[in-house]
Amino acid sequence: MAFKLILPRLIAKMRWKVKIRDRERVEEPHFTIIRGTEVWRVCLRDGRFMDGGSWKDMPDGLQDCLMENWEQLCAEWDAMYPNNPVQGNEGHDED
Repeated sequence: MAFKLILPRLIAKMRWKVKIRDRERVEEPHFTIIRGTEVWRVCLRDGRFMDGGSWKDMPDGLQDCLMENWEQLCAEWDAMYPNNPVQGNEGHDED
């Protein structure tokens, strides 16, 4: 089941969402920022945008909220995908 991060009310009212989607176990650990039909994937290992975009594209406060919740996002990824943990890919299961 997907994980949805609870965002501050103002950011949520602007239709921003942050999720760790299900069925992504073989991909590099990441979360997805969503607004309408636009999506940005951010790597949990190094914080880079995986498909283009940057923090400049995001509203004030969203990056702060994500940095405050980074450990929770990593823990949620690890719980969902224990064979592909954020801290390295030793023993990574490609099956």
